[in-house]
Amino acid sequence: MAEIISGKEISYTIREEISLRVKKLSAKGIVPGLAVILVGDDAASNVYVNMKEKACVNVGINSFVNRLPADTSQNTVLDLVKGFNEDDKVHGILIQHPLPPAVDESYVFSQVDPRKDVDGFHPVNAGKLLIGAEGFVPCTPLGVVEMLHRSGNPPAGKHVVIVGRSSIVGKPLAALLVQKNDRANATVTICHSRTIDLPEITKTADILIAAIGVPEFITADMVKKGAVVIDVGTNRVEDSSREKGYRLTGDVHFEEVEKIAKAISPVPFGVGPMTITMLLHNTTLSAEKTLH
Repeated sequence: MAEIISGKEISYTIREEISLRVKKLSAKGIVPGLAVILVGDDAASNVYVNMKEKACVNVGINSFVNRLPADTSQNTVLDLVKGFNEDDKVHGILIQHPLPPAVDESYVFSQVDPRKDVDGFHPVNAGKLLIGAEGFVPCTPLGVVEMLHRSGNPPAGKHVVIVGRSSIVGKPLAALLVQKNDRANATVTICHSRTIDLPEITKTADILIAAIGVPEFITADMVKKGAVVIDVGTNRVEDSSREKGYRLTGDVHFEEVEKIAKAISPVPFGVGPMTITMLLHNTTLSAEKTLH
């Protein structure tokens, strides 16, 4: 059976490290601050924001959460962003995805000061990631890299296959892993819905990362024996046997793949906790940069 790569356990260790960094900053009169903008009443978004707010409190980061109704105008959102850009108490700005259809999401994201773009979505930071310059990296890809290193599965010299090409996970993760540094140096293949003979490619992976958003899409016959498997997906699947009427599952068929993989991350308690932890890391890093 595969070794379980617990994002929950790894994130606990990293959060302890972040707490120490925050205390050092506080001793110098700086308290990292994260401003969050949530527009609308999307249930999942509310849960995520509550989790982020609690995580900030636990490590000593100030959290400024702004909950706005779904009919909030784009100009109102932009005014908030402008205010946070200019506020010295705010070191990170997070605009919770998705925004209502009436708000141009890409444009709003582009108005965040790149120095406070702790989600790593601004075009400036996306460009810096591609060329290997210093900037903020999207939290989920950064969390995956931390999981690999801290579990003793570094990607250097390995063939990494990423199933999924989103701008939030797949593409930035590929850019991160091909960099010329000791935390990367991987050979990376990106697969997606138009890939021909997908199983033949995934079976060549030393490290297989699933981020396609389809429940239990990756099955045992798509995985090389002894591969490391990271499951980024979080999907709600109806299950009448559960009290809530659903269960959470990843993009990997865990029960099948666990039997042949060297190591595997679970869902939940895999990549999910790491994403929030990397948000805390980026916010603290932003505050640390004000000292230079």
